[in-house]
Amino acid sequence: MRLRPAGRAAVLVELDDAGQRRRLHRALSDHPAEGTVDLVPAQTTVLVQVESADLLPGAVAHVQDLLAGGLDAVEEGSREPLPVPVRYDGLDLSDVADLLDMTTDELVKHHSDQLWTVEFAGFMPGFGYMSGVDWPYRIPRRSSPRTRIPPGSIALADGFTGAYPQASPGGWQIIGTTEVTLWNENADPPALLLPGAVIKFEAVTS
Repeated sequence: MRLRPAGRAAVLVELDDAGQRRRLHRALSDHPAEGTVDLVPAQTTVLVQVESADLLPGAVAHVQDLLAGGLDAVEEGSREPLPVPVRYDGLDLSDVADLLDMTTDELVKHHSDQLWTVEFAGFMPGFGYMSGVDWPYRIPRRSSPRTRIPPGSIALADGFTGAYPQASPGGWQIIGTTEVTLWNENADPPALLLPGAVIKFEAVTS
């Protein structure tokens, strides 16, 4: 683990793995350092931003205390799942099922039976990278990315599920679509899929 300065009022905490990052993010969310204005998790890092430079030493000390105390005892916690209805009608559904040696019905059931956790956001505002505890599959990106993926597309790549909040080029494998608004700049917060949120995809037919 390592702490790196990130500007005048932020510190980047580098962890050994995603599990440590998840637990530190939960600990800092439940017990933030004084003056915390933002926590930004990524694959194995957490960026801690405070209001001003004079609060940064205290934030660094707070993070160091949490790390010194050990993160193994931190409960990642169980949040109430957020239901997201999905039509499993994606252009790549059959190809992904073939890749996994499943029927499309089996793929839909396995995907919708999962509880998915938003690990971090990236790529575009509101795009959440989600992992499933019982999802062992690593799905390759398309060899030829599409020039436009419609908003609301539910897609797979590597070990993640993603949901496109806006139209965008992309190479993820599309397995379904949702009508749920994933990004609303007039809402607070504007993103539906916030890091730490638990998502339950529910198969619908219309």
